[in-house]
Amino acid sequence: MSDKTLAQMAVEVLSTADGRAKTALSHAHAATWRAARAAGTPLAIGRASPPDHPARPERPALLDPREVPRRRPGSAQGRVAMLHAVAHIELNAVDLHWDIIARFADVPMPLGFYDDWVKAADEESKHFNLLCDCLEAQGSHYGAMPAHAGMWRAASDTAADFMGRLAVVPMVLEARGLDVTPGMIALFETAGDAQTVAALKVIYAEEVAHVAYGSKWFHFLCGRHDLDPKDVFHDLVRRYFHGLLKPPFNEEKRAEAGLPPDFYWPLTEEKPAV
Repeated sequence: MSDKTLAQMAVEVLSTADGRAKTALSHAHAATWRAARAAGTPLAIGRASPPDHPARPERPALLDPREVPRRRPGSAQGRVAMLHAVAHIELNAVDLHWDIIARFADVPMPLGFYDDWVKAADEESKHFNLLCDCLEAQGSHYGAMPAHAGMWRAASDTAADFMGRLAVVPMVLEARGLDVTPGMIALFETAGDAQTVAALKVIYAEEVAHVAYGSKWFHFLCGRHDLDPKDVFHDLVRRYFHGLLKPPFNEEKRAEAGLPPDFYWPLTEEKPAV
């Protein structure tokens, strides 16, 4: 059994640059957490200081969002570029889930909170590796193309706001994945890429739970502080999310994840002036 705290393990993952090495460490630490929980001797959560930005490999080059080349998904090259972009999202998700554990370790939370985010980080690690396998099957690899430098912005903006982090990362950004993934699956089905279709279906199924973890613990904290979840959600998303939410929404999967329409539809429009 490890003598490290969970927060120390989280910082180790955040401090590992190579994607495959990061996800291997993520899997190992998740297994250690699960084993300790199964034995009835959970690891101490502890305290640790996560880096402002997670370690990253030299490639891909990280560009301003406006400088990232536009993808044309109808072509084979465009589909590879889309896979690369999604792999980049999944690698950031690994770090986001370990970061929420370390960054807010000073807030007392039930052990179930850590169970959920360790599991989410473990699954995001699997997703990244599945997508890397797909890229390599296409003769490419993660790092072969430039990527979006703004992926960590939501983490930076909410570094001092636990509820803001839950509102923006799982309940907005990951919920967006539920909206767009069915279209990506259809695109790769049309292209006859069975390996990528299988990977995206795994990701789609497991991302519903990640959104649900965000909703569950956001509501938990609202209850702790006697706050109205819908009003607080609207306030936090308007404060930290840059722009309006854009339909169409996958209302079925969002509902399955605990996100009712009156949470997100009002955020498609500017707040009326008082």
